[in-house]
Amino acid sequence: MKPFTPLLLIALAVLGFSSLNAQSKSLPDSTGLAGDHFSLEAALDLFRSSTSPEEFEMKLNSPDNDVNNLDLNEDGDVDYIRVIDHMDGDVHAIVLQVPVSEEESQDIAVIEIEKDGPESAILQIIGDDAIFGEERIVEPYDESVSDDKGREGPSVDATYARVVVNVWFWPSVRFIYAPGYSVWVSPWRWRVYPTWYRPWRPLRWSAWHVRVAPYRVKRYHVVRNHRVVRAHRVYTPRRTHSTVVRTRTTTTLKTRKGTIQKTTRKTTVKGPRGNKAVKQQTRVAGKRRGG
Repeated sequence: MKPFTPLLLIALAVLGFSSLNAQSKSLPDSTGLAGDHFSLEAALDLFRSSTSPEEFEMKLNSPDNDVNNLDLNEDGDVDYIRVIDHMDGDVHAIVLQVPVSEEESQDIAVIEIEKDGPESAILQIIGDDAIFGEERIVEPYDESVSDDKGREGPSVDATYARVVVNVWFWPSVRFIYAPGYSVWVSPWRWRVYPTWYRPWRPLRWSAWHVRVAPYRVKRYHVVRNHRVVRAHRVYTPRRTHSTVVRTRTTTTLKTRKGTIQKTTRKTTVKGPRGNKAVKQQTRVAGKRRGG
C-alpha cells in the first residue's frame, strides 16, 4: 500500500472539515430548553422495536441508543426514565417520567395508543410542555403514491401523501393488547434503580444533536392535532409536573423572548425588463444557546 502523500492528506482534511461544517449548519439552534436533550422520534423508534414496556424502559436508559440526554436535577448525570402504563379498556397512555427528587417527578412524554379496529391501532407521542416549552406531538407516517390521471407507467402527475400508520403489528403494541397482560408500572424511583443501570455524563448540546440526527430522517413527523383522543383523556388527569422544572422552563422562555430581535429591511430591486419591486427581508436574531 502506498503511503499518503502530503497533498492527499490535505485534501482529506479539507473534505472532513467541509463535511463537519455542513453538518453543523444543518443543525437547528438550541432553544435552551430541556427538550433539546430528548428525542421523541428516537423514543418512538425504540418503542417500535421493543417487545414489552419493560424492555422499552431498558432501552431508554442505555447510553448506546442516543435518545436521552436529560439532566433535570442538574447533578451531572443523565436522568433515569421510568415507564408507567395507564390502561383503560383498549386505550393505553404510556408515560415516560423522570424522578427529579424524593418529592417530585416530571413527565417527559406520553405515548398514547388506542385500537380503532380488530387488528388496527394508532399512536402518537406527546412531549410535555414543561420540557419542550410547548406541547409537541410526533407520530409515525407512511407514504402512498397515486397517479392523478390514472395512466399506467411513470407519471409526472403522481401524488405523494402521508398516511397514518397502523401500529397493531409492532411487537410492543401486540404485547400490551395480549390477553392476560399485566399492566407495567416501573418499580424504580429516585435513587433506587435496577442493578444493570449505570448513569453516564450528558453530552454537550452540539455533540448530542449530531448523535441523534439519524432519527430525524426516519418516518416520524411533527403534527398539530391529537389523533388519539380517548387515550389523551385517560392521560390528562394523571399528568405529573415538577415545580422546579416548570419554573426553569418558564424562566428560559421569558429570557429567550426578551433576547430575540426581529428586523425587517426593504429594498427596491429592478427586474430585467425594467420593472421595479420591493423586496422585503426579515431577519430574526437571538443568542444561540448551543455549546
